[in-house]
Amino acid sequence: MKSKFLVSSVLAGTALMALAATDPVLMTINGKDVKLSEFEYLYHKNNQQQVEKESLEQYVDRFIIYKQKVADAEAARIDTLPSFIKEFDGYKRDIVNQSHALEDTTVRDRLVNEAYERMGRNVDIDHFMYNLGRTPTEQRKNKAFVDSIRQCVLNGEDWETLVEKYSVDQSKARNKGHYGYITAGVFPYEFEYAAFNTPVGTVSEPIRTAYGFHLIRVNGERPDEGKVNVQHILKLFPRNATDSAKQATKAKIDSVYALVTAPGADFAEIAKAQSEDPGSAKRGGDLGWFGRGRMVPQFEKVAFDLPDGAISEPFETAYGYHIIKKIATRKSIPLEEVRGDIINAMSRDERSKMPQQAIIDRMKVKYNYAENNGLDKYLTTQLERNGGYDSTFVADVLKKSTEPIFSFAGKTYVLKDISKRLNSKMRILDVQDAKDYIKRAIPDFANKEVMTHYTNNLIDDNVDYRNLLNEYRDGMLLFEISNRRVWEAASRDTTGLKEYFEANRSKYTWPSPHFKGIILSAKNDSVMQAVKADIATMAADTLTMGLHKKYGRDIKMERMNFPQGENELVDYLYFNGPKPTNENYPLAMTLEGGLINAPQEVADVRGQVTSDYQDVLEKRWLQELKTKYPAKVNKKVLKKVKP
Repeated sequence: MKSKFLVSSVLAGTALMALAATDPVLMTINGKDVKLSEFEYLYHKNNQQQVEKESLEQYVDRFIIYKQKVADAEAARIDTLPSFIKEFDGYKRDIVNQSHALEDTTVRDRLVNEAYERMGRNVDIDHFMYNLGRTPTEQRKNKAFVDSIRQCVLNGEDWETLVEKYSVDQSKARNKGHYGYITAGVFPYEFEYAAFNTPVGTVSEPIRTAYGFHLIRVNGERPDEGKVNVQHILKLFPRNATDSAKQATKAKIDSVYALVTAPGADFAEIAKAQSEDPGSAKRGGDLGWFGRGRMVPQFEKVAFDLPDGAISEPFETAYGYHIIKKIATRKSIPLEEVRGDIINAMSRDERSKMPQQAIIDRMKVKYNYAENNGLDKYLTTQLERNGGYDSTFVADVLKKSTEPIFSFAGKTYVLKDISKRLNSKMRILDVQDAKDYIKRAIPDFANKEVMTHYTNNLIDDNVDYRNLLNEYRDGMLLFEISNRRVWEAASRDTTGLKEYFEANRSKYTWPSPHFKGIILSAKNDSVMQAVKADIATMAADTLTMGLHKKYGRDIKMERMNFPQGENELVDYLYFNGPKPTNENYPLAMTLEGGLINAPQEVADVRGQVTSDYQDVLEKRWLQELKTKYPAKVNKKVLKKVKP
């Protein structure tokens, strides 16, 4: 097929749809059943695309022809061609990836609603952080240490003292572990989840992120104050600014303040010219919409306290002096306005995997997924025997081992199946760490295999997906077989075209004469005169080749077949038209041909003859299809088709 069409909405909102308990056979063509669901899907889609609705009887006749052509393509084994298989497999991947067939949409919607609910409140938190650790043993040890810190807090020990002594969060020097009120959408999802789900007055369990292990103590909660939109002008402090340097910066911002508060002043234009914030200056100082927790406290306080439309006096932060113009405040935002932002944020963290993981978990139950409980003991024995994990262990054990790791849907996967997912050059002496390293590769591998099995069998589990794939597959087959039997067949059959033209010559007429022949143009008069002299001495069958060889780019020869009004040269030489302006080839003459009143051969009307001959081939093909692939329609089932 020349191009792919991708439909991302057909499967939207569809998780697993079990096939209908009764999906009767509507018709049989060439011994192949067509189910009622497939016919209804295409019938309704066709009617939605038609300006004038087609009757059911009319569509049945056309559908039968469509399926007979597909049967002819299958008989020609087009569906077995490598090019066909490659394109169809690519389409299957695209339609699955662009749809929600591989996601549990209820999970996705729950996550969206969860994020939106958190946008309506802020939580006041304290934070403790400890290093993650490089090896699994270190990580277990560090997590246990963080858990012990939690127990100390629960037992009444002073939070700030523990933070000062043990936390590795660099911000503790200025905040002693107190973050104040935070808003949703700022921190990693695991961190945010704990902050918004830990009850006020309690301490979270240890939380693991890419940055380390964390504890969060929740001190209070309040309704979110919404978002503000401001413009600002910044005059930066020099690096390591002295008091005198800061005073100089203050003098600059005071001058700017006088400008922005003058009658008729344009804050945005002044910001573009005066602000030293490179990110916002070019936008007239516009910082867009932001909520609590996004700016430094001094800036945030002024931005939220300032009335809409007001301009603040200059104020200081660690960066320099600012002036703010408050544009607007939004207390709450409808879900539909922020849904896209929420989904984009979800795509960047672990929430992106949760809707698909829900499908995988459900499929594991359906496919009787089971892990090998003896794998841990087997790995311990083999690692101890080898003295740990290294290239020898990978080569002699992992790549050869048939020890089961898990099974589902009647297939067992063994240890050597994951050997390619592991680094053979690593050396891990600690047996427990080595086991952890190997076993960490199993969940992702298992999920991938379960999802692959699910995708490959989705056509049996999902009606919409099955109909969409069948439609695309049949469309590819229909295009190729029509190309072979009609479109390209007519173009390639030069003998058939010629015979058809001769037999139907009277059909092909012109309303006015055409010039048919070759027009020669020359660069100047001397070239034209020389050409005319040579024409008298050259044989007709070698004329064009001889002239081209002798004069090269000094002349131009064009074969033409045009009526009046379609070509300037033809109009000039034969229909009293004005002389064309051509600086490169100003002179022209007829080298060969003249006016004709009707087509002389197929080439004169090739497009029209080819189209008519295609109609002939189509009719012959349809008669052949009826004989080769008879259709049987179940009238009782046809009555069940929904209008």
